Amino acid sequence: MRDVRSDPELQAAARRFVMPDRRYLRLGGGLLRHSPDERSAFVRDLAQAAHDITPRELQVLFEGGWRERRTAAWLTAVAHRTEFRALLGRLLLASEGPYAGQAYCVALATFGSAADAELLGDFLDVYLARPDLHYDQVVVLGTLQYLDDTHGSAHATRFLVPGGPWERLLEARGTPGHDPRDSRQYSRQIVEGLCAVVAEAAAVLASLNRES
Repeated sequence: MRDVRSDPELQAAARRFVMPDRRYLRLGGGLLRHSPDERSAFVRDLAQAAHDITPRELQVLFEGGWRERRTAAWLTAVAHRTEFRALLGRLLLASEGPYAGQAYCVALATFGSAADAELLGDFLDVYLARPDLHYDQVVVLGTLQYLDDTHGSAHATRFLVPGGPWERLLEARGTPGHDPRDSRQYSRQIVEGLCAVVAEAAAVLASLNRES
């Protein structure tokens, strides 16, 4: 992992794409509480950043800390840069730091292919068996359900069977009476809302690409 405090290339990319208006803090569920005017302005700025950033700058951001990786994942989603799919999957599975997992999920959900569902499933295979690690299990499972609902697939089914990995995780955490649909459904709704923001920014980006 590169350190933004001592890496001039990472510093330059972060100044341009991560730090303006503290963008990295705004890339999350809080977006769904914006007023229409706030959301429109943010979407335009996000689309412009996705238009301006180069593949090299994205790669550099993905090598930084959570702020840089979170921002890079969103810009990758807006620009639909599926060449970063495998990297997103590796970063999600590695879970090296906090606050970026949801962004990886939004990007993979935006891509929306069976390959993206497989990467989400790879994460769940590992981390649903680790009740001691409170990582991104809920948001990843919610994302997988969102993909199933959107594309008519059933990738999440094997995790949700009675007595399966999700129920065993809850039991191991001492919450066997908890309705597993509650947190999953909430995460699924958040991911759906964030993917809608990405779609709005992607439409603006398409206009910028036509003009350039």
